[in-house]
Amino acid sequence: MIVLVVAKAPVPGQVKTRLCPPATPRQAADVAAAALLDTLDAVRATPGVTPVLAYTGRLSGAERSGEIRSALAGWHLIPQRGATFADRLVRAHADAAAHAPARPVLQIGMDTPQVRPATLASTLDRLRAAEAVLGPAADGGWWALGLRDPRHAEALRAIPMSTSETGRLTREALTARGLNVSGAPTLSDVDVWDDALAVAAAAPGGRFATAVAELSAGAAR
Repeated sequence: MIVLVVAKAPVPGQVKTRLCPPATPRQAADVAAAALLDTLDAVRATPGVTPVLAYTGRLSGAERSGEIRSALAGWHLIPQRGATFADRLVRAHADAAAHAPARPVLQIGMDTPQVRPATLASTLDRLRAAEAVLGPAADGGWWALGLRDPRHAEALRAIPMSTSETGRLTREALTARGLNVSGAPTLSDVDVWDDALAVAAAAPGGRFATAVAELSAGAAR
């Protein structure tokens, strides 16, 4: 199975700007880089998957670019294509499927660094038993979308992204296509600083938690 990570290069001023303040643009980008690295680690540690990264932005100009480059060894990298986020998601599914035909695709982002290999493995197991899997996010969106036939990602074109209704509307659109949609655990996206604190507390020990702790300590001084 393919695990497709959709990510934005953690370049200062271009990612996680809602963490500012208390973060500076560079600190916010460092937190984003830590989140991406933890996510890449989780995918790499999940048995039996083909890892694909669909990215936008300049990875060479990212915070922790050297670490990211090393973590992506053996990954298939594809640039995101499309004018809207929904369009880029649809095309990313298609490009991932073209790289490894006839395999289901589980798409995640870089906003849930608390995801663990066991969670990914269990979500992939659900996809083996269903035509689609949707992992809800606490804010009403979704953090994971699995499709046994990636062509059904076309359903996303009609869905407004990044709203409190995105998850519900996505499930309805998949069901309208006649798909059996299984669920997955609810996770919290990291959008604002309170999210970052909560996710770091839920997943101590990773790069993300360390970056958040260091930023918090600096802000308290």
